[in-house]
Amino acid sequence: MTGQAMNDKKDGAPADRHIYGPRPVGALVPALVRPAFRKRAPATAPVVADWEAIVGPALAAVTTPRKLFSGTLAIACAGPVAMELQHLSGELMARINGHLGRVAVTRLRFIQDVPAPPPARPPPRPQAREAARRAVAELPEGPLRDALEALGRMVLTERPD
Repeated sequence: MTGQAMNDKKDGAPADRHIYGPRPVGALVPALVRPAFRKRAPATAPVVADWEAIVGPALAAVTTPRKLFSGTLAIACAGPVAMELQHLSGELMARINGHLGRVAVTRLRFIQDVPAPPPARPPPRPQAREAARRAVAELPEGPLRDALEALGRMVLTERPD
């Protein structure tokens, strides 16, 4: 080894890397994603995305998964629900791990917090109601016509941004 290469090894930097040379993109990624991963770990994403499918609509309405870190899943829920979830914790962990296909959750932590209510849908405009009625007027009476009319009302209703 040359004297310069030995000095580089002592400083901790690899000998083939130049101080002012181009850096690999992979060296920049950890610094860029660290703030995002502090807020929500990447392992939490599939649990949050499929929460209703994992626990069912009744529990999904009163709980929200917050963070999965070191095998502990933090779940926000109202006070009375936390007691019920403690009794169901074994089954809940089995459902979550079964959905993920691996043992990712080994412990549950319940955070007393009221989940945010779902946003209210705006009522259909009278014009949307009439337009939907006209669109299905030629169809025979029945559940299909009613469903298509309801779909038309929802599609034609403007949503506030």
